[in-house]
Amino acid sequence: MILRTVMTALLALTLVWGKGAAAGTLAENNEVLFQQLQKVHRLSASEMQAIRNIFAKSGFMGQGNPKITRHPMTPEQCAARIPGGISHYDNARNTRICGDRYMAPLYDPKTERPEDAKACIDMFEFPNIPCTYPVVWTKAMEAAEVCSAMGKRLCDAHEWEGACDGALEAPDYPFGAGSVAAMRSIHNNKYASSAHWAYGPSFKRGVCAQNSEKSASCGGGGYNSCGSNTYPTGSFPDCVSKLGVYDQHGNAAEHMNLPMAPDQMSSRGSTKLGVTEMKGSWFIWDKYRAHPDWCRWRAPYWHGSRVMSPASHENYHLGFRCCKTVN
Repeated sequence: MILRTVMTALLALTLVWGKGAAAGTLAENNEVLFQQLQKVHRLSASEMQAIRNIFAKSGFMGQGNPKITRHPMTPEQCAARIPGGISHYDNARNTRICGDRYMAPLYDPKTERPEDAKACIDMFEFPNIPCTYPVVWTKAMEAAEVCSAMGKRLCDAHEWEGACDGALEAPDYPFGAGSVAAMRSIHNNKYASSAHWAYGPSFKRGVCAQNSEKSASCGGGGYNSCGSNTYPTGSFPDCVSKLGVYDQHGNAAEHMNLPMAPDQMSSRGSTKLGVTEMKGSWFIWDKYRAHPDWCRWRAPYWHGSRVMSPASHENYHLGFRCCKTVN
């Protein structure tokens, strides 16, 4: 029954978008998205209203400006690429551990079982439904608010990194370093010699959702000039980490929380949060690699702000995924 509901929603998306073109209005496309969210994640009316309010306040959040976005693959084409269809991604054990569908437990396989996980992470970029387009044009603050509305939270940087690298390590943020740049340098120097991608020990083209095209009119990154030409989530089944997390390379880049003090760690229950950290790469990476994107690499403080600042950054290839504390 649930699978039939998801497939019905995917068909609705295909009818709205047509052959890769985001043909509906932003409001129409978001309405399809809201219906999917409620059905797939079984959200209450109050949870859905909170999410609707966040989107409405933004005015830009969605799966790209439909006037210019041209997706290289439809949801229907995505479903056809997955061995066994989208049911391939439905893991009953993970759902039992995490309390929601399409989440992966975060743990260290060398010493722990999935059931030992203290946290889970979305398998896909939000809306965390396979074969849907990632939500972009989202501020870090809005991402944190959406996650909270779903009973989840924005991930700390080390959680996203562990999900990608296949093992959650204990947080070791060098809080005494004094600045984002100093903390980043210490962290990257520690992991540079063991750089790893979700799918293996070296960068590969053609494995992840990163061979799309940037809009010809896209210069400075404006809403009316840059299409969010993303792929449906999960459309590259080999772009997966050992913990079962998809699309951490390519498709949308992702907001995460970088705590600057122990009381800013989302994983320890903080709602104050730290500063913005952008993880992963985006949908033209096979053609243009703007920076490293190995799993534990931390980016410079681009467009930096506090996560909960109303002025936190948004753009056409920047989305998010959520984490959830369990146990």
